[in-house]
Amino acid sequence: MNKVELINAIAEKAGMTKVDAKKALDAMIDVAKAELNNGGKIALVGFGTMAATERPARKGHNPKTGKAINIPAKKVVKFKPAANLI
Repeated sequence: MNKVELINAIAEKAGMTKVDAKKALDAMIDVAKAELNNGGKIALVGFGTMAATERPARKGHNPKTGKAINIPAKKVVKFKPAANLI
């Protein structure tokens, strides 16, 4: 399911226009980005929890040449689904 299909499904399920559903989805995405960028977490009961974590720098290798490379530290989002999600 892509974003357009999700907007259409939200609009149909909630009985709202596609424009309003798009605004709601965009607002949710903006709020989630802001919270995760500030190191917070988002817990949605029945869906799951998203949290930003720091992945430390590490050494790796280029599989094509075998040469050692340094992989920098970065922030990643981890998602833990709710037990009853599926």
